[in-house]
Amino acid sequence: MKFERYGLGIAKGMALTFKHLFRAPITVQYPEEKLVVSRRIRGNELVWYLDRCTGCATCAKACPQGNIEIVTHPGSENNYVVDKFEVDCGRCMFCGLCVEACPYDALAMGRSYERAQYRRQDVILNKEQLKLSDIRQPSGYARP
Repeated sequence: MKFERYGLGIAKGMALTFKHLFRAPITVQYPEEKLVVSRRIRGNELVWYLDRCTGCATCAKACPQGNIEIVTHPGSENNYVVDKFEVDCGRCMFCGLCVEACPYDALAMGRSYERAQYRRQDVILNKEQLKLSDIRQPSGYARP
């Protein structure tokens, strides 16, 4: 009697296996083939809007890892001029707290997810590399 119960379970499992055996594969070979990614993806990059940034360094204070380094000097109209803005993306956990903390929406999470580099110095991004460009676009979740 026990054999009948086990035999039925094995038959159901084999039927499911054969059903999936002849389906088209779901996975792709990643470097050669890439899936279409939604524009609303929150990737692992930051986009910096130079015209919105006042140099208040709220983002650097909100970063739990301390990865954002800002050097400023006083400018006109109670604003600061940003001399140095660097983000160490190698240590960043992309939590988005810096984006939420910025009162002027000068930071946004980007769409890119391919950030592998061979040298550690290449993942430290300066203000020229963080600026909004054709390559570096904000996620669909970013505030306009």
